[in-house]
Amino acid sequence: MLKLKAILEEKGISQRKLARLLLVSPAVITNLVNHGLMIKTGTDQFKTRLTEVLKTLGISTALSELLTEDSAGAATPAEDSPNLDERSITTTEEDTMLLAKQALFPATKKHFSLFNNPFTDEVRSAEEVFSSPDVRYVREALFQTARFGGFMAVVGESGAGKSTLRRDLIERINHDGLPVIVIEPYIIAMEDNDLKGKTLKAAHIAESIINTLAPLESVKRSPEARFRQLHRVLKESARAGNQHILIIEEAHSLPVPTLKHLKRFFELKNGFERLLGIVLIGQTELAQKLSENNPAVREVVQRCEVVTLLPLTDGKLEGYLKHKFARVGADVSKILNQSAVDAVAERLTVKSRTSKGVEQNSLLYPLAVNNLVAAAMNQAAELGFELVDGDVVRGV
Repeated sequence: MLKLKAILEEKGISQRKLARLLLVSPAVITNLVNHGLMIKTGTDQFKTRLTEVLKTLGISTALSELLTEDSAGAATPAEDSPNLDERSITTTEEDTMLLAKQALFPATKKHFSLFNNPFTDEVRSAEEVFSSPDVRYVREALFQTARFGGFMAVVGESGAGKSTLRRDLIERINHDGLPVIVIEPYIIAMEDNDLKGKTLKAAHIAESIINTLAPLESVKRSPEARFRQLHRVLKESARAGNQHILIIEEAHSLPVPTLKHLKRFFELKNGFERLLGIVLIGQTELAQKLSENNPAVREVVQRCEVVTLLPLTDGKLEGYLKHKFARVGADVSKILNQSAVDAVAERLTVKSRTSKGVEQNSLLYPLAVNNLVAAAMNQAAELGFELVDGDVVRGV
């Protein structure tokens, strides 16, 4: 370990804080404190500025000395700092952030001998969908709802893979030639109140169902006539041997009255035969709206199964990365070492202090992992590293 890194840790100064003070990217500081690498342009000016900033932080040791190995080893923070927990919590909250969309540079793909981007959003078949036990359960629950009717909500953070599972369901229905008609109301500009945008009302859902099942019919104008028409076209389609599944994406933006009305759609039957299955797909706000503690939607909650897409914890991260690289014929172990995988998990875990103590929340969802690993690979390729290691991941 370089003396500079040991002293920074001893004083509780995060690398990201030093980067902000120097007006450079965190990757520059990571490479400096871990490998002693200086930026290639404006090196002299950077050294001068670095020396000045370090002095303001109480570090007056010569820069040449700071970039040598600390033979004695870093002092353990637990011995020197009684406020380790507070500092580590602050640093984790400060350093953990979700990166914007990252693309692999052509030079990066060439450096790692990749002919395709393993993190592309294009999934061409069901085999390319990462399948953990959690995902397999949600995937099968969606299929059963489509085949036999049901009412379920799929909840997950942005980038958790909700839309991928929706596309997978539709592809599975088409591939197997099942007599299931998928109905998807358009949700562009949908909001949960009319002040922010357009709300999706029961009348709009009825119109979408009628247009899908009977495209040549004109939708009735009066609510009474429209809902009678809806029931009729559903029964006629069912008698023709079809089943129906209503899928609403961005369902966290559904207003509460519409959620309550979905119960009535779900209860439409032809004798004992249920005419419509319902799948809601949304972010975590949807789970809050469907909480059993919300009396306004208790009738819906009693009928709707809520399943949550969980983060890639408990060893699933390694399997996910292996799967993504295998898609493009690459071996993840030849691109990322174990310290890099551990650093990804570390970077995407947030510690926060609550009234109950310190809590950890994982942001290890596919989209966040993709962006972080892609950024680290770009940085490693630029530096000429054969493998992405933990220091590179922490620096991006």
